[in-house]
Amino acid sequence: MASLREKIVAFTVAAGERALEPLERWLGSSSLIGDTPFFDADDFLWAQGLEVNWEKIRAELDAVLEDQEHLPNFQDISVDQATMTTDDRWKTYFLYGYGFKSDANCERCPETAKLCEQIPGMKTAMFSILAPGKHLPAHEGPYKGVMRYHLGLLIPEPAQECGIRVDTETRHWAEGKSMIFDDTYEHEAWNHTDKTRVVLFVDFVRPLRQPAKLVNWLVLWAIAFSPFISDAKRRELDWEKRFELLKAHRVPA
Repeated sequence: MASLREKIVAFTVAAGERALEPLERWLGSSSLIGDTPFFDADDFLWAQGLEVNWEKIRAELDAVLEDQEHLPNFQDISVDQATMTTDDRWKTYFLYGYGFKSDANCERCPETAKLCEQIPGMKTAMFSILAPGKHLPAHEGPYKGVMRYHLGLLIPEPAQECGIRVDTETRHWAEGKSMIFDDTYEHEAWNHTDKTRVVLFVDFVRPLRQPAKLVNWLVLWAIAFSPFISDAKRRELDWEKRFELLKAHRVPA
């Protein structure tokens, strides 16, 4: 049974989505890079820097995945994800989220953290981990003022069995390669292989002309102080405490 806090978060998210509909249409028309499902990563110079250094990120990811079974399920941190997933086959490892920095996770992944901090307008950064056979059903992101970036880190073969559909276009991840899209279009993702798929998952501020740029800044500022973000921060910190206890009591091999 949902707690009062969870009900408040769910109500806030639903109300916010309804209120943002006309705003998002305006943001789309004010976008400096157009309003399409996918975007050319070559138009974002910072993406090239991540691609060049992707093996450093992958090395830190490999260390994180040694504790894969103990990583939090996405819906355990961000409760609104429970509409898409209720099992333990979509896990996450948060680094940043709307002004919140996971100091513990960033210390374990210093190169990844440093590279993410260089992304203009970075709002969230995490490892997104899909277990074998996991399918995320069609859904739409909550807000057009940010865009979604994926860097392929661990992409199982055959790559064609691991993909994402945004609107009517389907693409497949590749290790060391970037993918940028607008998650407010209907999209779904799947890993139909027998191995784990991981991408570096980043949300960053959409380039906009004024006055939309200023309005977007104000909305993102408000989101950072919303119950949705504060609840996710609390849940993340609770997991970090449990994880530290687990490591402290682990018997050396």
